[in-house]
Amino acid sequence: MLARLKQYNHLLKYGVAAIILSVLLYPKFPFLRIPGISVSIRLEDLVVFGVFLFWLITSLNVKTFFKDKINLAILLFFGVGLVSVLAGIFLTDTVEPHIGLLHWGRRVEYLSIFFIGISAVKKKEDLYFYLKLLLIVVVLAFFYGLGQRYFKIPIITTQNQEYARGIALRWREGAHLVSTFAGHYDLASFLILLFPAIYLFLFSKTDTLRKLIPKTNIIIIRTILVSVTLMALWLLTQSASRISLVSYLGSSVLALILAGKKKFIPVIVLLSFVFASLSMNLVDRYLNFVDVYAAGEELPLETIAPEPVVEDRSTSIRLNVEWPRAIRALTKNPITGTGYSSITLATDNDYLRMLGETGLLGFGSFWLAFGLIILTIIKKFPKAEGPETLFIIGVFSAISGVLLNMVFIDLLEASKFAIAFWLILGFVVGLVKDYDKEIS
Repeated sequence: MLARLKQYNHLLKYGVAAIILSVLLYPKFPFLRIPGISVSIRLEDLVVFGVFLFWLITSLNVKTFFKDKINLAILLFFGVGLVSVLAGIFLTDTVEPHIGLLHWGRRVEYLSIFFIGISAVKKKEDLYFYLKLLLIVVVLAFFYGLGQRYFKIPIITTQNQEYARGIALRWREGAHLVSTFAGHYDLASFLILLFPAIYLFLFSKTDTLRKLIPKTNIIIIRTILVSVTLMALWLLTQSASRISLVSYLGSSVLALILAGKKKFIPVIVLLSFVFASLSMNLVDRYLNFVDVYAAGEELPLETIAPEPVVEDRSTSIRLNVEWPRAIRALTKNPITGTGYSSITLATDNDYLRMLGETGLLGFGSFWLAFGLIILTIIKKFPKAEGPETLFIIGVFSAISGVLLNMVFIDLLEASKFAIAFWLILGFVVGLVKDYDKEIS
């Protein structure tokens, strides 16, 4: 029976397509509410679970799976995370059992997508299929964001407990744009994942683009890429995420350097500056940051009357509340932390969150797995230019931007971004592992 089912593993491609479209485009409406917590089960979770079961039945090779060091490191991270939750329940009394286990299950859900991503690229045409889907996602997210900005299309966000109930909001002047995502940081970080590869395709040779979209006029292909680039830039700058703009530029420049296309760096810098200057919300946030730190965030020593403290609110919350809370959790139990969910919904620093919730063991096991992924990509880095090579270089470069964003954002806990990140990283690892054998 099992052998019979495995003959349908080619259908995994469409399951992955369902994940991409449902996760990235379907707003985060709650499907099943869980008492005592703002996190809900959503329809996208059911899609992911269904595709994971299909992968488990049709594509998992148990013998090779447990021989892979990356897979073993990820399973170790899952195990340490579970131990952290149990320690939080029975040792430090910092975790509600059902909430802690749900948060742990979320991490397992997101990271398990990596395994699916590896299996999903059986031939280069599969990659081209997913790339086109991701470009379509950017286009649809652009039009949805345009509708939010100018035509009052509803916004669904999970940036606080009240909004997470599925309350429909409207965009207001000075607000961050979120499009189909749950927050502006999620949207901006997702775009960081794609931008380096988009630029490499945009500036690539004609023959490379013909492989990506065959039987299509090259002028049409380049017009599509230019249009997607401009749409993505509008979304990024309208999200008004200061750190994301820096991360995007840094990772895009790195990609152009690695691909030998340094001459195009001034083009993207100028283009980025123009779009950033058109987003008054983003400009104001940068100016506020400069004003605050030029003043040193200090009051005069002698004042006749108290003066209002000038501060950068998001930075102050991180420095004075969220980051110290995570550090206190680590000091309470340095080995396994205080368990998932123990330091509330936001830390705004994924490194400190990981340390606080899972301790040194969780932090070490995660970076062991991630380090093995990076080493695998570096060891088998392809040389010849082609769509697959440009994609690998693009994603590899984007990782630097993601790591920078993680200093200020809980990125790997944001479902839309996390699922896209691990899926795309799985594509890359699947490509580099089979590059010499099947991908040309």
